[in-house]
Amino acid sequence: MNALVPLLVALPLLGAAVTLVFGRNARVQVIVTVVTLALVSIIAATLLVVVDRTHPIAVMVGGWPAPFGIVLYVDRLAALLVLVSSIVLVAVLLFSIGQGAADGPEDTPISIFNPSYLILAAGIFNAFIAGDLFNLYVGFEILLVASYVLITLGSTESRIRTGAVYIVVSLVSSVLFLVAIALIYAALGTVNMAQIAERIGQIPPSTQLVLHLMLVVAFGIKAAVFPMSFWLPDSYPTAPAPVTAVFAGLLTKVGVYALIRTETQLFSVSSIDTLLMIVALATMLIGILGAVAQAELKRILSFTLVSHVGYMVFGLAIATPAAIGATVYYIVHHIIVQTTLFLAVGLVERRAGSTSILKVRGLMKAAPLIAVLYFVPAINLGGLPPFSGFIGKFALFQAAAQVATPLIWVLIVGGVLTSLLTLYALMRAWNLAFWREKEEAPEDHERIAHLGSAPAADEQQERRRIPPIMTFATGGMVAVTLALTVFAGPVFGLCERIGSTLLQPVRLAMLQTDGGQGDGS
Repeated sequence: MNALVPLLVALPLLGAAVTLVFGRNARVQVIVTVVTLALVSIIAATLLVVVDRTHPIAVMVGGWPAPFGIVLYVDRLAALLVLVSSIVLVAVLLFSIGQGAADGPEDTPISIFNPSYLILAAGIFNAFIAGDLFNLYVGFEILLVASYVLITLGSTESRIRTGAVYIVVSLVSSVLFLVAIALIYAALGTVNMAQIAERIGQIPPSTQLVLHLMLVVAFGIKAAVFPMSFWLPDSYPTAPAPVTAVFAGLLTKVGVYALIRTETQLFSVSSIDTLLMIVALATMLIGILGAVAQAELKRILSFTLVSHVGYMVFGLAIATPAAIGATVYYIVHHIIVQTTLFLAVGLVERRAGSTSILKVRGLMKAAPLIAVLYFVPAINLGGLPPFSGFIGKFALFQAAAQVATPLIWVLIVGGVLTSLLTLYALMRAWNLAFWREKEEAPEDHERIAHLGSAPAADEQQERRRIPPIMTFATGGMVAVTLALTVFAGPVFGLCERIGSTLLQPVRLAMLQTDGGQGDGS
């Protein structure tokens, strides 16, 4: 099984090289990209079964032991996130194939999109299986370089402008991360995560706190944690629909994943739980209040994306096995549901020519299938039972109630309020864009006209054809969201096992030289 681990990164990079070679043959590019991501999905599923039944797998690349060599580490958490990410990447790829076939290369140049997309996938997978901080940094940089290209596809003025902001913020985060790595190496003599966890107690608490906070800030920017989330609502909505969907579903979760490793394994002896709780509450409330004030569907979803990152930080701050397990389940839920909603909004944009809820109306009658594809993940994200959003939030609140400090009760109330406001924002959009058929009375129009003052993404003026594969990809993701509810028992059981092992000391698995296997998390 060790030989399968490097393939998670090598296959997408090899696929990207092949697609570059066949840059003028769109069909070959598409086939290579689909096959590559499908193979990664199969490998990730195989690894998940193996590590869940036996033990984590650590691979010393080139046979060099830590801390001299690169360690690739696959435990339950890494395997699960690689599997979910690969499924999402395949679905969004199918959506983009339909869009490219309908629109031609002007909006989403296929010759550029496919290699960039595979490089993005390689960066995401590498970040999830990195066993040392520098390799995690490399994973971030790989995915960020690809995202710079993807977010500016089409080269419109708005995409270049928002892409520039995205690039600057990402570079600041990367520089801060790199400086933190250098300081950690100076203080501990290693960047291997397991060795950091073992040696961190040897340095003064004040030094631990500085290093800890530097990593949290760097990863918090990437995860769009308040107040470092200002860049996201303006950056994501202007990109092509497939790019927005995959960014919303995956990129912030890589930052959250890095925060999980930091809090549970690297700096478990240096607690900043109270600070994280305050940040989580602010992220939930500020994000959802921003969503309520928006008139454009992509911006509504972008602000809800920010607010729901707060739930993940909340669970991380509680720092109990039950809370970590609930957080992991919620991450899986949010990756799938948020991606699905952005794909559904992409269909709305093509069908109605706009994503402004002040302009779009009557889609329930004109496009009932799109209405369903939006409605199901919307109420799921809002946390209505029995969907996975409700299961994840209920488990999170239940884990928090077991700790039951005054601040945690405040966070539980804030989480419930955020869920209700999420449902309000998404259902208001449903009512105006899908259910409403006629122009409002003047007094009704005045009631929502203030939403138009919010900046909007580019508005497509003409309606465009929706190829069946785009609807199929979105419908497939809706089916996955429902499967996450139907099979909540086994999935949540897996997440509970992840939570119970993440808080255990990380030692043997990353340090072994006999094939890299151990009994850690």
